[in-house]
Amino acid sequence: MTTDDPLHFLLARRSVPSRQLGEPGPDHATLQRMLQAAVRVPDHGKLVPFRLLAIAGDDRLALGEFLAARSLQRDPQAPTAAVEKDRQRFSFAPLIVAVVARSVAHPKVPEQEQWLTAGSVCFALLQAAQALGYGAQWLTGWAATDPAVLHHLGLAEDEGIAGFIHIGTPKLEAPERDRPDPATLLQWWDGGAAA
Repeated sequence: MTTDDPLHFLLARRSVPSRQLGEPGPDHATLQRMLQAAVRVPDHGKLVPFRLLAIAGDDRLALGEFLAARSLQRDPQAPTAAVEKDRQRFSFAPLIVAVVARSVAHPKVPEQEQWLTAGSVCFALLQAAQALGYGAQWLTGWAATDPAVLHHLGLAEDEGIAGFIHIGTPKLEAPERDRPDPATLLQWWDGGAAA
């Protein structure tokens, strides 16, 4: 597979663990270019049911301190290692983009479709980062659904986190992993004859 294969970046896609992402992260112009690519997703009704929240610099560490405190609120008996993991959660990659899903009331576009659009932004942002030479990882975890964390990040009642996209320069090449064989997943519908 060569880079002139039109499917190169799709076929070579792999996540780089956030712990293996370091400086430099994308500058503002590069980030804007990534986001320009990432928002070109299917969007039934042109609702734009998402927004983007960048977390960088010392704000990553402040968010980690909030997560550690919140972790202890949720479970006062939480092991020290678990609390420390939460404190460090956003401290590795130089940039995290939270893809915020917004539900827009619409008679023809169900909420599930809108969340799929936001998820598509997450995937497209992974692709854009890799295409420009960065590593990225899409993470969620308990912080993506915890009401106190969502409030702390300024989300409204009708919003949620589709994903935290951690972006930076890979410290090592991410290993390939086994992928499913699409031939074993594909079934041709027979028009209902088998029913």
